[in-house]
Amino acid sequence: MTAMTTGVTGAGSVAPETPGRPGRRRGTGWWRWVVFAVLGAYFLIPLGASIWYTLENRRGGGITVEPYTRIPGAEGFAEAFGRSLLLALLTVLIVLALLLPLVMLVELRLPRLRTTVEVLTLLPLVLPPIALVVGVRSVLAWAPDYFLGTPVAEFMFALQEPELPWILVLVYVVLAMPFAYRALDAGVRGAGLRTLTEAARNLGASWPQVMASVVLPMLRTSVLNAAFLTVALVLGEFTVANILGFETFPTWIVKAAAAEPQLSVAVSVLSLMLTWALLLLISALDRRRGGEDPA
Repeated sequence: MTAMTTGVTGAGSVAPETPGRPGRRRGTGWWRWVVFAVLGAYFLIPLGASIWYTLENRRGGGITVEPYTRIPGAEGFAEAFGRSLLLALLTVLIVLALLLPLVMLVELRLPRLRTTVEVLTLLPLVLPPIALVVGVRSVLAWAPDYFLGTPVAEFMFALQEPELPWILVLVYVVLAMPFAYRALDAGVRGAGLRTLTEAARNLGASWPQVMASVVLPMLRTSVLNAAFLTVALVLGEFTVANILGFETFPTWIVKAAAAEPQLSVAVSVLSLMLTWALLLLISALDRRRGGEDPA
């Protein structure tokens, strides 16, 4: 009996040592805070320096918000910003019109072509934008050299209208394709659309009705992510617009920096804040949808 009691006591004395492991896991979490602090400093210190530069009153000292109040009335700001917003809207519409049916076709009908489509959509990342825009400019130069007086030349000239350069839209569609496709493809893979679309089709819904009533509501967050990435690309793209000679929002910022550096930095800070606000909005919508799904 004593031996059995000793054995039980010994077993019980060993058991309390096992809960010590979670304590060691908690102790190893300090490095995460170090990583977060370093990354936060990496992003926030330059941003804080930029904000301080825009708020510093170089005439009489102190703090001023004059650079921000002068933004709406700055010469060329409204035209350049409005043009970039219009280009972003057109690019988003074309990207979604091309890629959303493609993603659905690959998911529902042609799953064997998934790898091929992924490789094709990655090509814009392999080809440097500077090489792409030089090739586009060389092709546009054919209009006056080889096609002058023909409908082909008229079409090429129409693509280069300064007020609405459609050639930029076409180039931006190509550049946005890798990011938008992966955002949409990730949503399609996790949505189980095959069952939903088959059920809708069996109930008599047409494909446009399926897209409007089933696909878009289920892929709302993915569509918003693809649209956000496309808008961010268009509003921040400088190389293509500058080489082709069009004034967009990024090229206007660089142009304004020569005459009014504080104003250009203030505009850059506001555009960054706008981008962050859009990202937080999409994240909030995603969390709200995640909270509604279990119900």
